Amino acid sequence: MLVNTSYHNPEIEKKIDQEVGKPFSLKDRVLLGGIGSPPLDITSASSSIYNLLSLNNDRSRCNLELRPNGVLLRFRARLDSYTLVIPFYKLVLYKGDLAQYSIYRDHHFVKVKADTKAIQKFFTKLLEAKASSTPESL
Repeated sequence: MLVNTSYHNPEIEKKIDQEVGKPFSLKDRVLLGGIGSPPLDITSASSSIYNLLSLNNDRSRCNLELRPNGVLLRFRARLDSYTLVIPFYKLVLYKGDLAQYSIYRDHHFVKVKADTKAIQKFFTKLLEAKASSTPESL
């Protein structure tokens, strides 16, 4: 679900909380060692996201926020903020050959550079959170 989160809208916040859970408490954030990624440079994106990013004159960046049941990918286009809400069961990650990660949800995708240790450490944390939230098969 790709939504405009520029303005406070309780209905949209409720939908986001239903899909990926409420934000972590301060205690949980400290225990996890942080829940946000460093700024990520976007190298390519799906057409719906690319059309929004093409409105910017500067380089396109995003960040990720962990939630109990998923992740939020946030980016800006002009003066608006957008959020791609990705529950863990719909999250697909690929590691490219040129220090690049691809993040997919259904027909939306974003490819980002992973050229620092901090970014790679965050993606490791993200994969561990996804693995721990996935139920074991019987």
